[in-house]
Amino acid sequence: MECQECHQRPATLHFTQVINGEKTEVYVCEVCAKEEGYMSYPEEGFSLHHLLSGLFDSAFESPKGTLGQQKKELQCPKCEMTLSEFRRAGKFGCPACYETFADNLDPIFRRVHSGNTKHYGKIPARAFGDMRVKKQVDAYKEELQRLIKNEAFEEAATVRDKIKELEEETRGEDT
Repeated sequence: MECQECHQRPATLHFTQVINGEKTEVYVCEVCAKEEGYMSYPEEGFSLHHLLSGLFDSAFESPKGTLGQQKKELQCPKCEMTLSEFRRAGKFGCPACYETFADNLDPIFRRVHSGNTKHYGKIPARAFGDMRVKKQVDAYKEELQRLIKNEAFEEAATVRDKIKELEEETRGEDT
């Protein structure tokens, strides 16, 4: 489709305006959209910094839309970076910042990692089986600790046997 403004370039953007109940659709190229004021963005484009700053800004806002007093004053004891400086820069000043701002990072990680706070990365197909077994063993070990803590020793023995069985299977595959 051709741009409705210049009639020279292909229309790459579609805008719909509703004014006083009257709907108007406009098909324009990017150049005309900028010239006519349909859209605006920084001349240098959007960088990773812009993306992260946007995530930080919305993640740190309180329900009223402003930062709470406690969060404004939060400061790293090592490099003395404040939470507001971190939000502006989009990166930490030192490794201690991770611990200092830890409570404020979960909302960001949840948004970036689709609701999760841990990033597992990609697993090569041939290593997936080993990784699956390792995760299962780790889950059983956590359950075992919980059962021992609750003094459910019979159930704990069953879980312990499952762990041994899985570990023996993986050792047998390695040889």
